[in-house]
Amino acid sequence: MTPWLYKWWAVCLLTLLPAVAAWSEDWPQWRGPHRDGSLSSAAAPAAWPERLKLKWKLTVGEGHASPILAGGRIFIFTRQQGKETASSIDPTTGRIVWQQSYAAPYTMNPAASWHGEGPKSTPLFSEGKLYTFGISGILTCWDTATGAVKWRKNFSKQYRATWPLFGIAMSPVADRGLLIAHVGGPDDGALTAFDAQTGQEKWRWTGDGPAYASPIIADLSGVRQLVTETQQNLVSVAAATGQLLWKIPFTTDYIQNIPTPLLYRDLVIFSGLANGIFAIRATAKDGKWSTESVWRNDGVALYMSSPVLSGDLIFGFSHYKKGAFFCIDARTGATQWTSLPRQGENAAVLVSGGNLILLRDEGELIIAKASAKAFEPLRHYTVADSPTWAHPLVLTNGVVIKDKTTLALWGVE
Repeated sequence: MTPWLYKWWAVCLLTLLPAVAAWSEDWPQWRGPHRDGSLSSAAAPAAWPERLKLKWKLTVGEGHASPILAGGRIFIFTRQQGKETASSIDPTTGRIVWQQSYAAPYTMNPAASWHGEGPKSTPLFSEGKLYTFGISGILTCWDTATGAVKWRKNFSKQYRATWPLFGIAMSPVADRGLLIAHVGGPDDGALTAFDAQTGQEKWRWTGDGPAYASPIIADLSGVRQLVTETQQNLVSVAAATGQLLWKIPFTTDYIQNIPTPLLYRDLVIFSGLANGIFAIRATAKDGKWSTESVWRNDGVALYMSSPVLSGDLIFGFSHYKKGAFFCIDARTGATQWTSLPRQGENAAVLVSGGNLILLRDEGELIIAKASAKAFEPLRHYTVADSPTWAHPLVLTNGVVIKDKTTLALWGVE
């Protein structure tokens, strides 16, 4: 390399470094790298100022799917003029790098028509591919560099219906070369694993129809397994084969199993509409699985929100009392505190270091202490003037907010 070319390359590299550093930790899927709503202190702003500054804002379409960050790009999945649309966005400028759509006619169940026509499922980035799961059950693999479709599946020939009563909301998970989603509809569906590169089916478990919960991958008793709430159960299947390991009957009114399970040591924490919060332990002896109840808390319950863990504390948003934040002891299930009531219908809950990052569905972002003593808000920000059902995407220099139709970066600088 000639001296002048070396200097030119060095200048370009130094110019790019600040932008690259700003997005240094990926948030590649539903609830982040570990699907638990936690991010490191280094991945969040070092300090939250009195006010946030709007850096950019663009119209991306309707839907509740949360934005993700991977490979230096933001990805968002929305509905535009009747088409489900995947978009790749430059986080520095808000510029759309590519955008691809397909026709996806869908009418929301009248009981939830105000929720809109989706999509609700958060995209997944894995090994250079983007995966989306449309509200009517269209599963797509996209090339993240160009937006080209690598493979797509529509399950209408396999199942009587291709979505549960209120549409697809579960977010797929990737594990060791597999893409796993719960496909089909009421009383007729399957947890199904596909080859992530080709879309070829590898295994399916047909023991229950889909609900709205997103699965996690867990190692329990030395066995790698997928744990999720289905239509009428909490289930675990072997991640590699789909073999049923254990299940617990679990139902809610109007078949609305929604929260993502949470792991605490060897306990699985789960909940549902008006059902309290439970901790169970699953163990295997001589190849046979059994489950035992460890604790139950009936004072709070999770409806559409999923909890987070900080040390030995669980923080979440209960739908009781018209919405209240809470803290319970993960070891015993004892309630440590609940906030004032009437906080809203739903809230996204994330945790970073000693802070909770809370987004109410009414467009308010709250930064609070992750404390066992009381609900201690530190900052309140208004970040949208329309409903904010999607989770925020937290960056080192701000937070990306998806409201009814727009995506915006609010900066801390």
